[in-house]
Amino acid sequence: MGKNLQNEGRLRPIDLARGHGLSTQAVRNYEEDGILPAADRTPHGYRTYTPLHAQALRAFLALMPGHGHQVAASILRAVNQGEADEAFRLIDESHAQLLEDRRTLQAVESAIRDLTRDSTPEADTAVEAGAVPAPDAASETGSIFIGPLAEKLGIRPATLRKWENAGLVRPRRDQLTGYRVYDASDVRDARLVHQLRRGGYLLEQIAPLMDQVRAAGGLEPLEGALSDWQRRLSDRARAMLTGAAELEAYLRERG
Repeated sequence: MGKNLQNEGRLRPIDLARGHGLSTQAVRNYEEDGILPAADRTPHGYRTYTPLHAQALRAFLALMPGHGHQVAASILRAVNQGEADEAFRLIDESHAQLLEDRRTLQAVESAIRDLTRDSTPEADTAVEAGAVPAPDAASETGSIFIGPLAEKLGIRPATLRKWENAGLVRPRRDQLTGYRVYDASDVRDARLVHQLRRGGYLLEQIAPLMDQVRAAGGLEPLEGALSDWQRRLSDRARAMLTGAAELEAYLRERG
């Protein structure tokens, strides 16, 4: 049988792979991608790794849950290229994004509290056949037109049209008049967008949140999803700590 290189402080691809439930091809791919330092070769062309490679792999796998595969790979590549400051910058960006995500969660929670406190029941019956309400008045059925809704929110109708173009609110059109008609769910969406805009959020930041509201079926189901959102943010934060510890160990071993 061939000599086990691990006994001499050298590691074969399979030695790295087994310890982390990876395939030997995955280990080779990580090396080719620059995530692991370049390996030495035996006279017969076989790769040989060292404990330094093992620590690089541990650091990468520990960084992935908190930073994602792409950023974790970029961090390791920067370190392996001797650009530690670039690695630190990437880490700082991930932490900044996590903080922004926390602020977004807090804004959504605050907006939902405000909407829940201020909400009033609205009817959801169809518009009376043949009725053609004026565009500057609220419908007697509980729906509302763009002018009254804009006045209610303290904004201009043009702002509501801009939100509609961005997909944040989706009023229907009255078949007889072509006027925009906002039902209870549309009013809810407009109020939530208004709260988030007042909190300084851009339209492109609000769009995925509105998708979550619609996917959840309203504000009440979304409230239940917020605790899961909070848990996932906490998991990311802890994963970043774990990844930082393994990366620091790798930096120390590199010297």
